[in-house]
Amino acid sequence: MEAKVEGGRVTLEAVEANDVRCPDPDAAAEMIECIDAARERGDSLGGVVECVARDVPAGLGAPAFDKLEAELARAMLSLPASKGFEIGSGFGGTRMTGIEHNDPFVPGDDGRPHTATNHSGGVQGGISNGEDIVVRVAFKPTATIRQAQQTVDRDGHAVTLEARGRHDPCVLPRAVPMVEAMMLLVLADHWLLQRSVDVL
Repeated sequence: MEAKVEGGRVTLEAVEANDVRCPDPDAAAEMIECIDAARERGDSLGGVVECVARDVPAGLGAPAFDKLEAELARAMLSLPASKGFEIGSGFGGTRMTGIEHNDPFVPGDDGRPHTATNHSGGVQGGISNGEDIVVRVAFKPTATIRQAQQTVDRDGHAVTLEARGRHDPCVLPRAVPMVEAMMLLVLADHWLLQRSVDVL
């Protein structure tokens, strides 16, 4: 299931309003049901966390080695269980043409230019453009589950692995604050780097 919310308007209170940290109450209820069912089966589930950073100043990042999206990807993919990263349109952009995907600037009501679509997710050419930075991080299902699984021992013989103990059937609720923290750390680093350049 996919939450139907506008990322630019989500509040922290809405995110923290339920156990799965989903701001769409209907999707949250469905997620809880699916996670409970996986727990009952002794299985696990994965999913995607979307994170939006608002009011990021334009000019953070660099066009080559310190590209903002590359630094964000590196940070997000260093999180436990993370397996994929997207910014802006992400993989969906591959199904668009150039004219559909291009992110032209248009005059804004607040007196500054804005992008027409934000397909770029707030970063163009490795540098923040002043729009919301929108990233999505994919997390795999928890590997340690209650169901018996096949593996091999140190001698290479087939054996059955049966895990014991408490293990989360889904890491997504715990991943949300980690994704938020990584976003903030990367943006703070780039803001400080830009500040040092401005001082020189």
